[in-house]
Amino acid sequence: MNEKKRTGLSRRNMLRTASAATAAVAAPMVIPSSALGLAGTVAPSERITLGMIGFGLQMGSHFGSCLGRKDAQILAVCDVYRDRREKAKEQVESAYAKKAPSGSYKGCEAYNEHEKIMERDDIDACYIVVPDHWHVAMALDAVRSGKDVYVEKPMTLTIREGRILSDAVRRHGAVLQVGSQQRSETSFGRAVEMVRNGWIGKVHTIYANLGRFPDGQVLPEEPIPDGFDYDRWLGPTPWFPYNKKRVEGNYSGGWRSYWEYGSRKNGDWGAHHYDIIQWALGMDHSGPEFFFPKGYDDSGCQGYKYKDGPTIYRDHPQKMGSQIEFYGEKGAIGVGRGGDLKTNPGELMSRPMTPSDIQLKATRGHQDNFFDCIRSRKRTIADVEIGHRTATICHLSAISERLNRTIQWDPSKEEIIGDPQASKWLDRPRRAPYTL
Repeated sequence: MNEKKRTGLSRRNMLRTASAATAAVAAPMVIPSSALGLAGTVAPSERITLGMIGFGLQMGSHFGSCLGRKDAQILAVCDVYRDRREKAKEQVESAYAKKAPSGSYKGCEAYNEHEKIMERDDIDACYIVVPDHWHVAMALDAVRSGKDVYVEKPMTLTIREGRILSDAVRRHGAVLQVGSQQRSETSFGRAVEMVRNGWIGKVHTIYANLGRFPDGQVLPEEPIPDGFDYDRWLGPTPWFPYNKKRVEGNYSGGWRSYWEYGSRKNGDWGAHHYDIIQWALGMDHSGPEFFFPKGYDDSGCQGYKYKDGPTIYRDHPQKMGSQIEFYGEKGAIGVGRGGDLKTNPGELMSRPMTPSDIQLKATRGHQDNFFDCIRSRKRTIADVEIGHRTATICHLSAISERLNRTIQWDPSKEEIIGDPQASKWLDRPRRAPYTL
């Protein structure tokens, strides 16, 4: 593929420059206010154009939000299910038609292959909301074609993929946001500030509640539905006979129940909660060094440990009823979604920040942060290296769980120490022709 680096002269800058030059020499004419960005609209040259890939369960909120943004325009949708992509195309064109003076709009294309989006020079950024095994291949294609990326969590299927993608994003000067939206929720940010500022002293133990998916089952072969590209859905993963239950998106399992497509619960809720733990410990560019399966100690839990730092236990009985609980020498903090934030002692809740305290820069929202960074070219709150390091914890936890043994990890060299069999899982074979 022809690779293009980001430069200071973006598509939007080129359009703005061209418009100004034309205005300087053209005869006076009447221009609609929408074309100039007046009357509450955003000029076309300032809109961020989007290609959106993957219309399963997780795309819903992203799609609705992007459709409603005045500063964005969806030019293409993509899904391996024909009905899904055609429905998405109709929704885009219907929504934009309602805003068009003519009452008509036919400017959205629907594709089966994501590569067709990458070939388009008029698209600035992509949303990649597909199963984990496609994340890196699509994101790489996007950044190599000069596009920015919003990719769902966990960012990768393997640790080696993560290093490849992180390096590529830096090399091409792309902006990437991982869908770890808890970083943009007030309660999590506040909890992280408390931990980072030492309000509960040195943290020695952390509990993270992930839950469990049912084990993947051997399923009978079913006919592949008309209009579904099953081979492309499988992509680089091993071939299995088609069965609806293997490929469906399902919050209680579906494809996430199968190791072939991810790290199960470690890669699902783990990608959220381990990410917050990394943030709270100031370890965004490093990570823990020791992973252990159930049965390693008397906790009855799987977990991992940071060098000279806390031990994290997965699915340990929570004392405060929160999704994540931090325990330190001076107290405890519990945090979860929906504004859940608890402290012990309770007065920490109302303790004011001081000028010397670490204060995290609040975002207006995870998607807003992505769009702001596309314009500023700054790094997002869930940048690619952050996503890689969090996903690394997910994958090492999965390796420890699957092999049922401890793993010693060197986060600086990104190597498993002294275990060749476990090291084989740092990457996975890719089914032809779906190579990186």
